[in-house]
Amino acid sequence: MIVRVALTFDAEHADRGNANGTEQLLEVLAESAVRATFFLQGRSVESVPAVARAVVAGGHPIGSHGHDHGRMSHLRDEEITGDVQRAEEAIRQACGVDPRPWFRCPFGDGASDPRVLGAISAAGYRHVGWHVDSEDWADGATAEGLERRVRKGIRGAGDGAVVLLHGWPAATPTAVARLLASAAADGVVYLGIDELGVTPIESVPS
Repeated sequence: MIVRVALTFDAEHADRGNANGTEQLLEVLAESAVRATFFLQGRSVESVPAVARAVVAGGHPIGSHGHDHGRMSHLRDEEITGDVQRAEEAIRQACGVDPRPWFRCPFGDGASDPRVLGAISAAGYRHVGWHVDSEDWADGATAEGLERRVRKGIRGAGDGAVVLLHGWPAATPTAVARLLASAAADGVVYLGIDELGVTPIESVPS
């Protein structure tokens, strides 16, 4: 039985962690001819537009991660709308593509809040959460540890699993390379969120 999985990356914090992490991830994915989904943060796109363009050039589906990485439930409706629109404009200007309909709330905050989801929906988006949190953001994360956590999470979540990773942690590119190398043995096929065949709004933070 083949298990379909979406690797998703929050591409954020251009001034944090491994500055070349997203480029390294793109190289790893290209070597295995795998599409993944990148949620681009507006302010990061403005800071390093070439990286955002490289994601698009690699054939990867993209979504929006908002502009300022704020907690959506803490914002008023008009502030949510403004943040979403600023991010969309930054992505369109840098990449020439529309990130709709995919959106991921920073920290997953607001993913179960009808008010936040309503504001996002009104802007043409639907929230994409996750079933498996790699926890690559944690201090001391290692490639081996991330690989084990993600493989275990995929086994538990099953077909249609959405995995959360990030573009900046130092261990993530190596962990992803290990996951792709073991995909065939694990019976896993990695796809873009647009290929998964599920309703991503049903994917919620674990």
